[in-house]
Amino acid sequence: MEMRKIFSQEVEKLMQTNDKICVISADMAGAHDNFWIQDKYPDRAFNIGVCEGNMASVAGGMSAYGMVPFIYTFSSFSGRRMLDQIAISICHPKLNVKIVGSDPGISATILGATHSALDDIGALRSIANLVIFEAVDERQLRQAIPQIAAYDGAVYVRVIRKEAEDIFDDDYKFDLFKADVIREGTDVTLMATGIMVAEALRAVEILKEEGISAELVNVHTIKPIDEETVLASLKKTGCGVTCENHNILGGLHSAVSDVVTEKYPVPLKAIGVHDRFSEVGPLDYLKKLFKLTAEDIAEAAREAVKSKS
Repeated sequence: MEMRKIFSQEVEKLMQTNDKICVISADMAGAHDNFWIQDKYPDRAFNIGVCEGNMASVAGGMSAYGMVPFIYTFSSFSGRRMLDQIAISICHPKLNVKIVGSDPGISATILGATHSALDDIGALRSIANLVIFEAVDERQLRQAIPQIAAYDGAVYVRVIRKEAEDIFDDDYKFDLFKADVIREGTDVTLMATGIMVAEALRAVEILKEEGISAELVNVHTIKPIDEETVLASLKKTGCGVTCENHNILGGLHSAVSDVVTEKYPVPLKAIGVHDRFSEVGPLDYLKKLFKLTAEDIAEAAREAVKSKS
């Protein structure tokens, strides 16, 4: 199922039992598949129009009166157009607003550079009192929504709109503040988030055939990062590769680097977009263009392992 449909379903489930939860869209109900929520809850589902900054401010005001707003727009608008309102109207007063940014990074595909958020994590990560989470697959997202709603504070949810590759099975247990060790290894740590987890998982298999044991950690919450899990893995393997659908400046690589340089310096390679804007094109083409494929991750891992010696 498309991730946008899953998100809308899970939020609507919460609305059935919690009359404080509401949804606000900046004329994105169609794109996020929640027109039906507006029909079912006309007193708790609002279209604010194409004015994203105003949407963030309205959400802050509603939260100040006890509501728990989920606000929806593209990730590119969350990290740019709404930045001041997120900082001043939501995070500074420590309000309880959930900000949903869709089509992050190159997953915007044919929408092009204007809608490709390669800088949203970098911009929002510098704002105090904000948790940043990126969803991986359907099972994780379904478990994440109740925890995000229950968390008393602002959360930025980065999620693709379309279907995601399955990573987790039915035994998976989600913890918003704990990274997932998906595969254990001894030679190199792959730290991935979002759509890059599937690519990293394929890279694990490529490296396995070469005799390189790669550990894969899904760092789904980038702020606050799970330092304990990241450091435990890097102390075991001695080197790492970060894999993200984002500029390598300000995102996952920067977050891991902050931990590594201060607490346990090891060789660290970066897979991500290298300080440029995106382009128009299908997802597979953009992955190859920006070197975000499993083969690219495997090559970075080989370099990291060599760097240890």
